[in-house]
Amino acid sequence: MSELAQKVKETVNFLRENGAFDVELALILGSGLGKVAEVAKIKAEFPYTKIPHFPVSTVKGHEGKLLFGELSGKKIAIMKGRFHFYEGYTLKEVVYPLRVLFKMGMKTLIVTNAAGGTNPYFEAGDIMLILDHINLLPDNPLRGKNEEEFGPRFPSMAKAYTPELIQLARKSAEESGIHLKEGVYVALQGPSLETPAEYNFVRLIGGDAVGMSTVPEVIAASHMGVKVVGFSIITNALRKSQTEGATHEEVVEIANKAGEKLSTIILRLIEKL
Repeated sequence: MSELAQKVKETVNFLRENGAFDVELALILGSGLGKVAEVAKIKAEFPYTKIPHFPVSTVKGHEGKLLFGELSGKKIAIMKGRFHFYEGYTLKEVVYPLRVLFKMGMKTLIVTNAAGGTNPYFEAGDIMLILDHINLLPDNPLRGKNEEEFGPRFPSMAKAYTPELIQLARKSAEESGIHLKEGVYVALQGPSLETPAEYNFVRLIGGDAVGMSTVPEVIAASHMGVKVVGFSIITNALRKSQTEGATHEEVVEIANKAGEKLSTIILRLIEKL
């Protein structure tokens, strides 16, 4: 057994021994999405600081808790807060929780984030359904010896965002009366927010939104054969990003306001799964 597999086993055992159970669905909730956790019937709650081998979230606005509960008749796990490369973690550490949840039965992953809009037709507060991504992080969570029990050496990323789930997300938004934008998410290292030139660069290479997360998690999920659907809350429009810039506080404020809309879509989507 590899060192990673041994650590994952120890983490899984700890969670199960303390009230957690196997799940079919996992959610990574960004800022402003607390409503999803409020609606779910939470059965067990674990601060990241108490979970063996887990990283610890250091970002303001990320609670740093792993929840187990039930929602729309499904057993789910909710990550309230995620980990980032810019916090000093390796990407293997960033995706470690997903390795654990995979061993606890996870088949589907819903990922969310706050992102800067690089598409000139996007406005602050829009919700973007992620169709694809571009990885500009200086690493990959699969670099190094392949962990065969999690997935193949060269996983295909052609359908990293599952087409069937994309369709369900569109339908869920339509039924909720919420207009979804769609596009490509680009991941940069951070933690500095992007320069005007970097915003232009992201747009030139085909990006509609830019952020500092999500891509490592989606790569790891694809490696494990997990179905994925992802959403970005657009927290600042292109023109403002190019001229005035944005602060983290502004990003969190807009994410909190738009989070109500995205929560509505996600709850309806879970009903359809």
